[in-house]
Amino acid sequence: MSGLYDAIRSVAARYPESRSAILPALRLAQQEHGGWLPPEAFRDVAEALELTPAYCRAVASFYDMFHLEPVGRHMVEVCTNVSCALVGAQQVLEAFEGELGVAAGETTPDGEVTLRTVECAGGCGWGTVVVVDHRYHEPVRPEDVAEIVRELRDAS
Repeated sequence: MSGLYDAIRSVAARYPESRSAILPALRLAQQEHGGWLPPEAFRDVAEALELTPAYCRAVASFYDMFHLEPVGRHMVEVCTNVSCALVGAQQVLEAFEGELGVAAGETTPDGEVTLRTVECAGGCGWGTVVVVDHRYHEPVRPEDVAEIVRELRDAS
């Protein structure tokens, strides 16, 4: 843990109060723990920032960029906010569910892909927005999904 502890302390040194570094500290911990935040990650962050693990978990649970359960090697996020919903987000989500064989919030049995919905991906003028491993695809229609999944599988 000393590597993570040192990295968090280094980030915290940039802030007037170490507590202010909680978001970058949680990001570092999530990277260290394979893309999610298990209970020990909250203990690690809490120790480095002199906070409680409960406070760290409470902050992490507010943001959907932090994962409280294991996730796949690849992340597919479908925006379901009103702008995307009006142009077919539900149909795009259903197409992904069919192609991947999992429901939103689940990971494929091989552990490769986690499918999620997000409240807003910030591309409201280009819906439906789908974010694959932090790369934006817009606009996505149901007929585009098979190709996106094929490219994702080929990249694995």
